[in-house]
Amino acid sequence: MESIPWKVGFEIELIAPAGKSRLDLANAIALEVDGDIHRFFHPQSEPSKVPGAPIFHNLTFGYEVRDRDQQLLAKCVDDLTLQADLRRSAKPIEGWYRIVSDDERLLRLIARQADAQSSLEEVLTPIGDLFGTVPEPGPGGMLRVNDEMGASIAIAAPLPGERERPCELITAPIETAHQERLESLLSLARTLGFTVPKEGATHIHFDAMAMKSADAMANLVNLLWGYGKVFQKLMGTNPNCSRLGTWPESLHQTVNRSGFRSLSWPDVQKSLLALDLTKYCDFNLVNCLHGFQAKNTIEVRILPVFLESEPIIQSAALFAAVLQLASEAEVIEPIAAQKFSLETVNALLDLLPLAPDQVEYWQSRSSSLIKKPARGFQ
Repeated sequence: MESIPWKVGFEIELIAPAGKSRLDLANAIALEVDGDIHRFFHPQSEPSKVPGAPIFHNLTFGYEVRDRDQQLLAKCVDDLTLQADLRRSAKPIEGWYRIVSDDERLLRLIARQADAQSSLEEVLTPIGDLFGTVPEPGPGGMLRVNDEMGASIAIAAPLPGERERPCELITAPIETAHQERLESLLSLARTLGFTVPKEGATHIHFDAMAMKSADAMANLVNLLWGYGKVFQKLMGTNPNCSRLGTWPESLHQTVNRSGFRSLSWPDVQKSLLALDLTKYCDFNLVNCLHGFQAKNTIEVRILPVFLESEPIIQSAALFAAVLQLASEAEVIEPIAAQKFSLETVNALLDLLPLAPDQVEYWQSRSSSLIKKPARGFQ
């Protein structure tokens, strides 16, 4: 298919085969382009079983791959939602560790002050210097740093239970030749034996510049609110994904209130951010509403994992058409929640600015689902 007329980034969750890690994929990508690898600390969060600390924030190893011109190609990072395919009893691999804290602000400071190239034994030394203390060893090879009053700052500990195997493959934003560039990465993953995780998902990030208006945002919410379940069915959303969900009713109500469409973009941001939206939903608007410089995107999170580029690119083209319609149409009125059917899919496809071959692709996909419902693309 032709290139997608949108700047798009892809995040594809994979599992390395036993005995390999996300570093192996990063190395393969770097070798393919005569590039190099930079190890960095990748931040994540996970629920905690420790009383009084409901969330543990983690820094784990990520690997950034740049080409010979130092242009970013991809990152290979951990994803804590990927659990089922790992042997939790497996012993830590020498040299792999994580840094844990109950305060994400402290972890952001640590990520800036600590050197990801350092060993576990040395990595917290500059953090101890900041607080006027010396890191103290603990059981199981861990290292703890406290402040001068004894309050815990962070713990560095060996990476447990095959946590080196999860690999979220994150591409740099792609403007042209989307399928060619994505396929070059996925073909390396297939060759190395990377597979689809039980809880895996694919996330697609679309540049949000065209969506920064009240009309575009209201149109987008109305389209995805009305056709959300249809899109889930078309994508074959993985039922084992743990960080999905629908928007609150308050979002739909807010964008359809009288006067909303006359708001300036800063007032749209203020109005919608007051709803306490989360990024852990089917369609993530939070990055766009905050206007994060590093990730100013609309994120689609409902795709399962594919090891080939074709279904991912077809899906990206479909949602690019949704964004184009939302940004260019004058007013898309609220749409009642639609159920999946051939008629509903055809009505949706009639709305969207898609090429004939793309319409045919999704008509064929919906017909196959009616005949034989299945998870993922067949």
